[in-house]
Amino acid sequence: MSRRHIAMIGSPIVSHVLPGIEVIRELVARGHRVTYADDPVVAEQITAAGAEFVPWTTTLPVADNSWPTDPISVMNLFLDDAMQSLPQLRAHYDEDPADLYLYDIGSYAGRALAEAQGRPLVQLSPTYVAWKGYQEEVGDVLMGLPGADAYREKFASWLAAAGARTLDVDAFSGMPDRSIALITKAMQPHADRVDTDVVTFVGPCLGDRSGQGGWSRPADAENVLLVSLGSAYTHQVEFYRRCLTAFGDLKGWHVVLQIGRQTDAAELGEIPANVEVHNWVPQLAILEQADAFVTHAGMGGSSEGLYTGVPMIAVPQGAEQFGNADKLVELGVARRIDTDDATAEALRSALLEVTGDPEVRRRSAELRAQLLAEGGTRRAADLIENALD
Repeated sequence: MSRRHIAMIGSPIVSHVLPGIEVIRELVARGHRVTYADDPVVAEQITAAGAEFVPWTTTLPVADNSWPTDPISVMNLFLDDAMQSLPQLRAHYDEDPADLYLYDIGSYAGRALAEAQGRPLVQLSPTYVAWKGYQEEVGDVLMGLPGADAYREKFASWLAAAGARTLDVDAFSGMPDRSIALITKAMQPHADRVDTDVVTFVGPCLGDRSGQGGWSRPADAENVLLVSLGSAYTHQVEFYRRCLTAFGDLKGWHVVLQIGRQTDAAELGEIPANVEVHNWVPQLAILEQADAFVTHAGMGGSSEGLYTGVPMIAVPQGAEQFGNADKLVELGVARRIDTDDATAEALRSALLEVTGDPEVRRRSAELRAQLLAEGGTRRAADLIENALD
């Protein structure tokens, strides 16, 4: 295919950037000119993939992760960010329009830009997508909350002023014309009700992450356990202390504990000899050598756990993680323990149970094979090129 200009309008949330970055790298490798518009906070990940970085400034609380708990407040944050970012995007792309726009599921400005320019567009979703009946089962419940009417009115007014083609708020925010889901179909709620004429599940798009650093399994480690709560919900000192009690000096186990950038290792007290503590780790590199994974069940962590076939203990912290945790349990590859119930005894018992269950190992291997068959990065890139025709 001839060289074309593909623009990705992204999200400044790292967990939304990383799932699709290998797709960007693949499109660049195929000879396309790829521009990627996002906040400078994620510029390093973008330029490393070979894309031309187009900066815009976000108003989302990504620096300190001070997200509100009220869902309407969260929705307003994303809408307000779209409203202020669209003029920044138009300042660049009105002079340099793309042949095709890709946009993150949370990037309303990306869809508005493409529709205003009359250009083809494809949504990239790093998490699950809406299904037939979603609006009635979920959307209408949210729209019954205090503040929802004002939110809808603001959204509708913005769509009209932005020149969007899709003026219905529910359709614009939840029903893309074309979507590539960067997750395995196994993690999708009500997968049998997803419109497969619109959505294609390609599974996690994971490539070479050697640039993030490596990790070597200790020669004397019989088993390796990774404990990580991702990037947003990491200031959990008491939970980490419980993990040290649960897994510290556990015969045959070497433990890697990621505590995030908001936690100081000095707060944890004495570190057992079989535990290494880091503020950040190359998660995939460790999971490829691990025997178990304590995860917050974010979609990224869940996908990487399934990709590597590692049994999991899901300790959800917020957002969609509770549903993801239940889905992992339903799939037969995890145990769920809520934070309040995550005593040292419960964590230790769950680890020994999940790693000692041959059915968990069988299901983990089976789901890994299904996930790999979905096509990943190359299939996503093929679909994007097809949308250029």
